[in-house]
Amino acid sequence: MEKFREILTNKWFKFGVVAFCYLLWVIWLSNFWWLLGLGVIFDLYITKKVKWAFWKKKYKEGEKRNLWLDWLDAIIFALIAATFIRMYFYEAYVIPSSSMERTLMTGDYLFVSKSYYGPRVPETPLALPLIHNSIPFLNISSYLEWVKWDYRRMAGRHKVKRDDIVVFGFPHGDTVLTKQPMLDYYYSVRTSGKAYTVATFGPIVVRPVDKKDNYVKRCVAIAGDTVEIQHGNVIVNGLPQKDIPGIQITYSVKTNGMPINTKVLEKMGIDIYTTEFNSYLPGYPRILLTKENVAQIKEIPNVLEVEQYDDIYPPDYSDTPQSIFPFEGNYEWTRDNFGPLWVPAKGATVQLSIENLPLYRRIIEVYEHNTLKVDGTNIYINDVETDSYTFKMDYYFMLGDNRHNSLDSRYWGFVPEDHIVGTPAMIWLSSDGNKRFPKNIRWGRLFNFL
Repeated sequence: MEKFREILTNKWFKFGVVAFCYLLWVIWLSNFWWLLGLGVIFDLYITKKVKWAFWKKKYKEGEKRNLWLDWLDAIIFALIAATFIRMYFYEAYVIPSSSMERTLMTGDYLFVSKSYYGPRVPETPLALPLIHNSIPFLNISSYLEWVKWDYRRMAGRHKVKRDDIVVFGFPHGDTVLTKQPMLDYYYSVRTSGKAYTVATFGPIVVRPVDKKDNYVKRCVAIAGDTVEIQHGNVIVNGLPQKDIPGIQITYSVKTNGMPINTKVLEKMGIDIYTTEFNSYLPGYPRILLTKENVAQIKEIPNVLEVEQYDDIYPPDYSDTPQSIFPFEGNYEWTRDNFGPLWVPAKGATVQLSIENLPLYRRIIEVYEHNTLKVDGTNIYINDVETDSYTFKMDYYFMLGDNRHNSLDSRYWGFVPEDHIVGTPAMIWLSSDGNKRFPKNIRWGRLFNFL
């Protein structure tokens, strides 16, 4: 035992273990300039010529320890460790809205795995640790853009697949209105004009890709797929999407004049706070149900009819043709009847025309950083007339599981590959904002692995 303890405390053994772990990280990072860090590790454990932890104090025998310096050392170590884990492995995230109910609930606190698809190397490395894009209460950016690195993703365990739940940067989140940060800047400009939007909700903040607000949705189509929504049903490459238990859409439920017992609705997982009985119908004009709920609710004695809601063109309020992607052209699409739409793939070439240009304009100009001009029926990319374009990245089509209460790819188009953050790994806490403690804690969701 004593021999084993000597090995563990030997400086060469410590150096070997730390250097090996560091070398694995450098290989994963694929940037071998970081091998220079082995010199620092060697000095930390072997030569000890430089006092790297300059805040640490060496105590003489019997000298009283400085509590403040000990706390400072513990805080610095915790910050470095937490920042490293957050950057390359896991990041905490809270579900802010009901767009993924009932798969993910408002108030679910998640750990998001970044290593699942491969962590992105930071594009804006000069940033405060553990703060995503703005300092709370101060409303100022938590990062500096003095140094910018190109997009690069480290090796991951998986590729994004159809039906994965994915966390990603909000595609329209490059421009944020400071007085209304949750309002889509581009939608407001389309409907109200830029001058009014900036004057009313501005000033604006422009954010780099890795500092956009994060969203979570389900990926229903990957690069190269053709996606279509017919009467609320998702069809990819001609095949219907597989049944996913958490997906819910809007139905109209007619009764014999009596409302359904709220305890029964709650037991079915239906949010009674967003469900209203209308005595003139009589019944529920709009109620969100899963397929399982539909079967259950039809068995209730006072229910006479259950009818699926179907949004046909023109879009139903509050949607308009200006809110449904691609916002212009002869695309008579709604949230329930959308497409067909081909999802761009890296290296694929599309023939461009004035008719289909609205589908790919933002990709060409914003995501892939080209200049685009249109003169009559002529299209110019980087000042060269062209009738085709070859994509530089893969793209994805995302939908919320709460199909009639989700702002997703139907409203802002494709999600670029460089926006992908990771996938939810575990729900570590879940809280219902409509209830008080302890009833607000959804105990059955705690520490659920996804």
